[in-house]
Amino acid sequence: MTPVQIVAVGHYVPSRKFTNADLEKIVDTSDEWIITRTGIKERRIAGEHEKTSHLAIEAAQQALHNAKIAAGKLELIIVATTSPDSNFPSVACLVQKALGAKNAIAFDVSAACTGFVYALSVAHQFLLAKTYKNALVIAADRLTTMIDWQDRNTCVLFGDGAGACVLEATDKKGILSEHLESYGEYGELMKIIVPETRHPLRPKQSSGVLPYIQMQGPELFKIAVNSMADCVEKALEKAKIKISDVACVVPHQANDRIISAVAKKLDIPKEKFFINIEKYGNMSAASTAVALYEAIDVGRIRKGDYAVLVAFGAGLVAGAIVIKW
Repeated sequence: MTPVQIVAVGHYVPSRKFTNADLEKIVDTSDEWIITRTGIKERRIAGEHEKTSHLAIEAAQQALHNAKIAAGKLELIIVATTSPDSNFPSVACLVQKALGAKNAIAFDVSAACTGFVYALSVAHQFLLAKTYKNALVIAADRLTTMIDWQDRNTCVLFGDGAGACVLEATDKKGILSEHLESYGEYGELMKIIVPETRHPLRPKQSSGVLPYIQMQGPELFKIAVNSMADCVEKALEKAKIKISDVACVVPHQANDRIISAVAKKLDIPKEKFFINIEKYGNMSAASTAVALYEAIDVGRIRKGDYAVLVAFGAGLVAGAIVIKW
């Protein structure tokens, strides 16, 4: 089979920083409480006019520039998001329009925080099958619009951002394997609450309260750790390499304690993980994509290295991808 390689990456994070000190002013929490339990010091908040599509377009443009590929040459655009501008048109179609990528098919993938891994896997299969020769994969989320800012268990966790990469079918090694898992039976542990929906038989109804995220953190912790470690081990087994061969693990940035526990379960030093949660918090699907960009940018992943991307998210879903750079 023709190998599929990530040839370039890009990212975009909003300029506005929202620190733990800022949170102390609106909810009963403290900088020490947040850092001790999550590892987060600040996060980025999109401006009122920065929709998810805006974040995605910015990251996409950087990735295309770095790949030196004209938008008109793109054949496939996949956007991983659970916070689209609207149910339709898809964010991917909005990106296609903005880029002028008229020859590309475009669609969204919804897999919450694991969205980037899932979208990469989908694109990988299209390129392996030679249906398309290249793909633009984007992960973009603006979850801060779905937060109950009086719930200190969730409002301290999330931020906004986007990451992107360009994939091509090449004659070089690239994506070696992937392993995806889903646990629908635990879906109630993290979900979007919609207090009221519109109905044709209730014409005088109010629009209701905006949807917001609800999660059961302690119950999610163990599943997150076990599933992420399991996905890494199975993806490595498929790639026929050992964890000791891996130069860098790029995890979903959900919680520093989760990352520490995954490292312990895999029996590898935590230093092998690339962590930027202190700057951005949990950006959902964008977390792993932005972390990948930064890991490459600072030299944590170099040519010839083996790297693993791993994520866990609502659904519940998890996944890992092994890549040779």
